[in-house]
Order: sequence, then C-alpha cells, then structure tokens
Amino acid sequence: MKKKKSGVRVLIIILIILIIASGGILAYKIIKDKENNSEETQGFVDILTGSVEKKEVQIFKGNDRPIAVMIDNHSDAWPQAGLQKAYMIYEIIVEGGETRLMALFKGTDVEKIGPVRSARHYFIDYAMENDAIYTHFGQSPQAESDIKKYSINDINGISEDGTTFWRVKDKYAPHNAVTGTKKLLESAKKKNYRTTSSEESVLKYTTDEVDLENGKGAISVTIPHSTLQTVKYVYDEENKVYERYARNKLQTDWDTEEPLTIKNIIITFCDNYTLSDPENKGRQGLKNIGTFDGYYITNGKAIKIKCIKNARDEKTVYQDLEGNEIEVNDGNTFVNICPIAAKVMIEEPVTQEAVNEIVNE
Repeated sequence: MKKKKSGVRVLIIILIILIIASGGILAYKIIKDKENNSEETQGFVDILTGSVEKKEVQIFKGNDRPIAVMIDNHSDAWPQAGLQKAYMIYEIIVEGGETRLMALFKGTDVEKIGPVRSARHYFIDYAMENDAIYTHFGQSPQAESDIKKYSINDINGISEDGTTFWRVKDKYAPHNAVTGTKKLLESAKKKNYRTTSSEESVLKYTTDEVDLENGKGAISVTIPHSTLQTVKYVYDEENKVYERYARNKLQTDWDTEEPLTIKNIIITFCDNYTLSDPENKGRQGLKNIGTFDGYYITNGKAIKIKCIKNARDEKTVYQDLEGNEIEVNDGNTFVNICPIAAKVMIEEPVTQEAVNEIVNE
C-alpha cells in the first residue's frame, strides 16, 4: 500500500510540474507576442492552444464592389473631398500637363467626393483591374468608345437625374460637381449593376508591418509628372505616413482641412503621348501595357520594383527585382504613373557621418 501511495504521489507531482511548465511556456509565448508588436501577433490568442489568430486586412475587406471616381486635380479644384477614405488613388497625366486622379472606394460611406470630372480612356484600365463601377462627369470621345467596347458599368453625371451629383457654391464650374457613395450605389442598383465582388485586391496586402529593411531611405519623394504638375511626399516618422504636396502646396481635405496622408506610394514609369482626334484638345494616350520600372515606398524606405500589366483588363502585378510579388502595408496607396524620363528624387535621411563631414569642412 505504501508503494502504491508513493507511486500516486510521484504521478501527482509529475502532473503538477507538467501543468506549471505548460503554463510557463504559454505565458512566455504571450509575453513574447506582445513584445514583437507585429500586426499578426496582436491578434486573438487562444488560451487552450496558445495559437494566434491572424488579423484581417482592413483597407480591402468584405464583398462590396469598389467604386472608382474621377477626381478633378486642377489647382482651382483644390482641396478635394473624400480622398482620405479611398483605398487606392491613381494619378495620371491628362491634356495640358495637368493630372487627374481616380479614387477607389470599397465598403465605406463617404458623404462627399469630388470635384468629379470627365473620363479618360486609360483610367478605364485601372477601373477594370479593380472590378470597379466607373464614375465620371462627362467623357472624352475615346473614353466614350471604350466604355461601350468593354461594357463598363459606368455612372456619368451628365446623364444622371440630378440627384446622384450636385453642384456646390463654394467653387465654380466645372470644378464644383460632387457626389457620395450612397447616391452612387442607388444609381448603380437602378441600372442593375452588380454591387458585390469576389475579386481579390490588385495589391498583396499584409497585416505584418512592411519596413523594407534593404530599401533606400525615403524621407521625401518628388515626382514631376510634367512641367506643370510636380508632387512631393514628405514622411511623418511619428505616424509612419506621408503627407502630400502638389505644386508646393500641402494637400488637405475640403471639409476637415486635415492633411491628406498616404501609407504606400507606388511609382510607375511609362510614357504618355498626344492623341490625334477631331477636337484637337491635346488629349493623351498612355503606353501602359508591358513591364515598367518603378518604386514602392512605405515607412520611410523605397525599393525598386517592376510593374507588369499584360492587358488592359488584367491586374497589374508589382514585383521586386528578384521577381517576387511585393507585400504592401495595410493602408491607403497612391499610384503615380509618370513619364519614363521624369526626374524622380528620393531624399535619404541625413546621417551623423554626413553631419560630421559638413562640420569638419
């Protein structure tokens, strides 16, 4: 009997040791997960298994179909409304050296977007690759033709009933037409457009923080789209975002007056050219099918990339120089498409060694 009792005691002691050890391992894992402070380890910890449930990407989630809106980027149109709530914004040259923006919204309620301007045919390529409803106020002849050719689900302010778009009094035409996502969805439903989408995002988002450890420092990025339009992004190290300037003016929101901030910047180098059309307005075309050089910039760093688009209705693939699709931070993205010859300047932080050299001189 004594031997049996002794054996039971040993088993109990062993079980207690195992429980304490398991608890210690689990506690250590939870503490280390907190210390790592990555998006993935900030997820829900299963108490029984110690496993971590990965967080969901926030910038692109749900099955709402994206809505693409053409935004006026003339200086008389500034400041614009709604850009901060877009998950992706494309900037491309149009006639006269101006650029125009196309902002993409998904699953978000935006009361005021604009000023809304007319369609250009090459923006349709990026609406298609995002499976978006294409919104505009007027259109070029080529855009009108391509909207029909590709059966684009579009909402054109000129042909709407007067409630989907409205004009505001604090700006003058043609820089004062605005809209909102609720009104656009109402119009889309009346037209029997599909308002849900199962398409994956163009960009490969990750909830793990992308810091581009081997990248070049990028505390500011200057992009000359033309002699008229130069944009500059300045890094806010505290908030890990970029503030945007155009023609040396800080870009702010129309209503909140808050600076426009950007998490990710993509630059694609591909040339534009002047179309020959009967109206002779200097409208542009874009040589955007093929493989092009570019940059991916985030968190104060920049890497060189390849931007690959094989057809107008196919998604652009963004790869590093080793051929791997780049992972992009879970945040909004500005895609700047500029001429191959554009003298893009990426400013690195000033190192202590550089300061010492200046002092010693």
